[in-house]
Amino acid sequence: MNGWSGLARRSGKRLYQDRREAGEVLAGELSSYRGHDVVVLGLARGGVPVAWQVARSLAAPLDVFLVRKLGVPQWEELAMGALASGGGVVINDNLVRSLGIGDEAIQAAIARETDELRRRQRVYRGDRPPPQLAGRTVILVDDGIATGASMLAAVRAVRAQNPARVVVAVPVGPPSACRELTREADDVVCASMPPGFEAVGQVFADFHQVSDDEVRELLTDGN
Repeated sequence: MNGWSGLARRSGKRLYQDRREAGEVLAGELSSYRGHDVVVLGLARGGVPVAWQVARSLAAPLDVFLVRKLGVPQWEELAMGALASGGGVVINDNLVRSLGIGDEAIQAAIARETDELRRRQRVYRGDRPPPQLAGRTVILVDDGIATGASMLAAVRAVRAQNPARVVVAVPVGPPSACRELTREADDVVCASMPPGFEAVGQVFADFHQVSDDEVRELLTDGN
């Protein structure tokens, strides 16, 4: 399953005007998937504008995929894991052990974020059912990765639905996280891997916060 795309191997630094331009770059590297039974899933919210451009270029359907951070109790900005649509969960076992976080606290966080994930799915998708992924090539797109935990949760959740292939495509990420994803995805495209990676936004001139309305508009336009 381990697969580096050519771009992931050779590109170290790249700058983007905005998420749409990042999507154009990714679409070029994913052109071999055009004409196959592909579905493109954008991780909400920032990944959806990137995924919209990828789906448009590949003439593939677009949908949204949700991942929620599992925050450490009393320190919510620190992630102890991630929860994805379909029930995929990733837990940072080392962090949980070092902070002495009990199973009860973990389960409470999962229950809380599951409710929020379902609420957001209703906001973005309404009554429209999620796409069928079995036997298809699923391209998971985000606007970048930092630790990789959210994307890893997404990969595992999608893999449970028996797709033919799971492909990860992001405009930027640290080399370590991009390589780690090759352990579970069939193909990984990390278009930019800055040696001094600090944050996803460092490679974007325009990195505005994507709104729920923008997500809904793009999903409507992409289907």
